[in-house]
Amino acid sequence: MRVVLQRVREASVEVENRIVGEINQGLLVLLGVEDKDTEEDVEWLVRKIINLRIFNDPQGVMNLSVEDIQGGILIVSQFTLYASTKKGNRPSYQRASSNKFAYQMYLTFLQMLEHSFTGLVSSGRFGEDMKVSLMNDGPVTILIDSQNRE
Repeated sequence: MRVVLQRVREASVEVENRIVGEINQGLLVLLGVEDKDTEEDVEWLVRKIINLRIFNDPQGVMNLSVEDIQGGILIVSQFTLYASTKKGNRPSYQRASSNKFAYQMYLTFLQMLEHSFTGLVSSGRFGEDMKVSLMNDGPVTILIDSQNRE
């Protein structure tokens, strides 16, 4: 699994001109799935996202987690995180998982996050054409890949 985390002051997702998910301060999580992902990857990512210390403490040091600040988490599925631009100018998405498997992993991710996180969990709509609005805070943007745990 691959995620792009953005520390936000606010974020929302719109489908067909209707807001389907939104948060105030917290994390916008763009989530991509590949076929070799497992529930263990989901568990690891959920723990990492909840506990990642990227919010400022009173001294202005990134020392607090989204849990610590009682923020929200907005999840948006995004298969394009597995784009390959190695050949030509049209990205290939061969590493992105099939819709059926990706949807199951997306649901598993949402369920584990809702079970493990005490704050608001909101989401877009899997497979839909979504419009994402956000106010990045910092900006702070981090890429995490469960297959490359550095």
